Amino acid sequence: MLKKVYSILIIFIILIGITVTAVYAVNTRSTDESEENISNAETSGEYEVMPINEPIAEETQKQADNNKGFGLIAVALSTGLACIGAGIAVATVGSSSVGAISENPKLLGKTIIFVGLAEGIAIYGLIISIMILNEI
Repeated sequence: MLKKVYSILIIFIILIGITVTAVYAVNTRSTDESEENISNAETSGEYEVMPINEPIAEETQKQADNNKGFGLIAVALSTGLACIGAGIAVATVGSSSVGAISENPKLLGKTIIFVGLAEGIAIYGLIISIMILNEI
């Protein structure tokens, strides 16, 4: 019963992480496209004179703050979910390796490799977090 609850909770957390990351990616892409259109207009010599409008500037600032917030949530979820996954993997592989080493001490080197591979999951999440932070 407890395993079912954990598996449903993990699936729910993963779906939230994917959703937040996708929303962040879409919001970032839309702001990048608008910047690209402005740079294309500058290189082609097409300039439009637009009056400065304070409500538009405030709305743009709110959108930028919203994008930064989604980015920080995506960073937290990618690191947190990767560390949870690494913890589950290390717990499973570690306990199995201790049992294998108690039966045959020659297996120490092989089992340490598997534990190291399980720990690599957390490092992948950290790398993704750093990549997202560079984009914010």
